This record gives sequence, structure tokens and C-alpha cells, in this order.
Amino acid sequence: MTTASRPLHGLDSGGLLLICAAGLVTLAGIAYTAAVGLVDPQVAVAFGVLVAAGELARLTMPGNREVAPIGAAAALGYTLLLDVGGQPARHSALQVVAVMSAGMVLGALPHLAVGRPPQPDAIARRLLSGALLAFAYRPLASTLYATTGNGQGTWWAVLGVMAMLIVGMLAADVVIAALLRAAQVRTAFRVAIRDELRMAAPLGAAVAASGTLLALASHSMNLAALVVFAAPLLVTQVAFRKYAGIRATYLQTVRALARVTEVGGYVEPGHSRRVSRLAVAIGRELGMAEPELLELEYAALMHDIGQLSLRDPIPGGATVLTDAKTARSIAELGAEVIRKTGVLDRVADIVRHQMDPFDGPDTPPLASRIIKAANAYDDLVGGSTDRDRAAAALERLRLDGGDEYDPAVVESLAKIVDRPAPANRL
Repeated sequence: MTTASRPLHGLDSGGLLLICAAGLVTLAGIAYTAAVGLVDPQVAVAFGVLVAAGELARLTMPGNREVAPIGAAAALGYTLLLDVGGQPARHSALQVVAVMSAGMVLGALPHLAVGRPPQPDAIARRLLSGALLAFAYRPLASTLYATTGNGQGTWWAVLGVMAMLIVGMLAADVVIAALLRAAQVRTAFRVAIRDELRMAAPLGAAVAASGTLLALASHSMNLAALVVFAAPLLVTQVAFRKYAGIRATYLQTVRALARVTEVGGYVEPGHSRRVSRLAVAIGRELGMAEPELLELEYAALMHDIGQLSLRDPIPGGATVLTDAKTARSIAELGAEVIRKTGVLDRVADIVRHQMDPFDGPDTPPLASRIIKAANAYDDLVGGSTDRDRAAAALERLRLDGGDEYDPAVVESLAKIVDRPAPANRL
């Protein structure tokens, strides 16, 4: 859940392959443009500057997704451009790639200067997605322009072609993003696709609409369209930035609350963080969606906050070693504390049911069952890396599986604990 950029040595083979492909396409675009010269240089520079401005104003969305909506809309508009003020646009797909890559590099330089490099796989994906659309659309541009009667006739057929190709580009982008994310966070591809669609739909629609309007408006407004139609997307970007900021603030607050039990000596240092990471990994293994994983992360971080009500702390904070009545009382008190925030009611319900038995009259929520198993495992193992200790803890959970613990959750936990470090990362 971090927002830090991934350096090259933290990328898997899929990410490196994507970067290499983007690099080759970029070299081809720059070499071609240098050889034949820049067609319509004023238009190319104007759109390139807008791409650079968009990259400069890039933001990181939930899930560590780096986006540059203004830059993407500018690249899309330049790709779809048929004419500017009645003068047909004659640039090729390779020139589109050259302008996009130049704009991206220029926009990234100020971030590099202050130590905030872009995510290399994210910028490569943006470039390749734009290149795919350019190679599909630019060969059709002159024919499409002719169907409009040199810009004087109907545009409905042109809009249909634009829409079809844009949808294809967005679909390809989602698939690439899902493949990368499935490898990075170790989740099922179908889950990654679902999450990417949920995250990409609103922003993708805004970018597609703005880029298309930008291309069409250039027919009558010349290059002034760049300013007019970039403004709505800027408003959208500000809204997304505020949303991302609010979410980051929530997570920081939750982490601060989770630290209270550690500072007060109620639980072992690092316990809440380890339980949270383990719980999120189990949730991904079981196919939970990102909104559910976020609630699971919050609940796991604060699952022991009810221990603050105890007069005498449990030795080591290990609730797995205490009686069921005390453990459930801690869970209920913690849920009441969380509920008083007024904004985390679902998280409070997860914490409330974390100590309910799996075979009880009402099956606890999946997130509660995950936290119960992850907490018990960390209570027994702690920060130890001893394999025998981990195996003994898993065996204990399996013996209670079906009564106290969900067997499916325990088996997912076992897979995560036994999983070796990925060998394909450089």
C-alpha cells in the first residue's frame, strides 16, 4: 500500500519487458522523426508541451497507481487530430510516439531533480498504450478527413472509428496493467482485471472524452483548444488528488492509532504491522477486491486497540493464548473505539467479529476470519524466521480449523508463509 516509486531493480521480468518495448518504440519514433523532419512543428510543439505539463502534474492514485491524465489527454488529442483550423494534420504514428516520449521526458525532469522519479513501468505503459492507438489510427487519418468533406461534412463516422479504437486502447491498457499488478502484488489475474477496471473507468472516461474533444475542437479553434479543453480535465485531476490525499491521511491516522498499543507495551513491537501485511496477502490470495483489502488493512492495523482497556496487559499481547471471553471482550471494545470515528463502521464490524468461532451460529465476515488467523499466527511466531516454529504454528491452526479458524484461510496463510522470495526480480 505504499506510494513510493519502484526502482528498476524492484521490477519483475514483465515490467522490464514492457520498459524495453517502450524504449524500442521510442527510439524508432525519434529516429524516424529526425530523419524526415518534424511535420507541422508548431502543432507538435504545442501538444508536446501539454504532454510535458501533464507529466509534471502526475499523481499517484490508490494502489500506487501513477497517472498523468492531462498528459494522456494531450497525447490522445494529438493522435486523433485530423486538422487544425482547416489545415489537415499530416503527422505519422512514429511522430506521435516521438512527441509523446519527448513530452514525458521533459515533464519527468523536474521530478528527477528533486528525487521523485516516475514509476518506469507506469510511464512505459502510458507510452505503449498511446503508441498502439497511434499505429492503429494515424494510417486512417487522411481517409477519415476525406469522409468529412475536408472538415466540412458529417463527423459521425469519424467519431465511431475514434470511439472504437479508444475503447480498444483502454482495454489493452487495462490488460497490461492487470498483468503487471498480478505479478507485483501476487493476486489472481481476474482479480487484477476487476480492480483495474474499477480504478480506470472514471479516469479513463475523462481522458478519452477530453482527448477526443481536443482533437475535434482544433478544427475550428486552432491551438486555443488545448487550453480550453485541458481545463475540465485539470478539475477532474484536482478532485482525484484530493481523494488520494484523504485516503493517505486515513491510513496515516490508522497507523498512528495502531502504534498506541505497541508504545503502551500491550503488544509486541511490529505486531500490528506484521498482522496487517499477512492479512492483506491472505485477502489477495482469496481474491478480495481492493476496497475490501483497504478495509482489511485498516482493521488488521487496529485489531488489538481494545487491549488498551485492560488493567493488566496480556503477556506479549498474545490474545491467542487468553480465554475466549477475554479475547471477544477486547474485540468488542476495540470495535466501539473505531466506531466512534464515525467513518469506519465497516472496519469496526470486522474488528468486532475477529474472535468469533468459525463454526458459530453466524459465520464471521471473511475479513474477520483472515485477521483471526493472521493474528494467531503472529502471536505464536512473532518476528521469528524459524521454519520449525512457523510449521508448528500452522499445525496448531490446522488442528483448530473448522472450529475456530476457517480452513481455507489457514491454507492460504500456509501458502504465503511457504512461498519463496520471487526469483525473477532483479
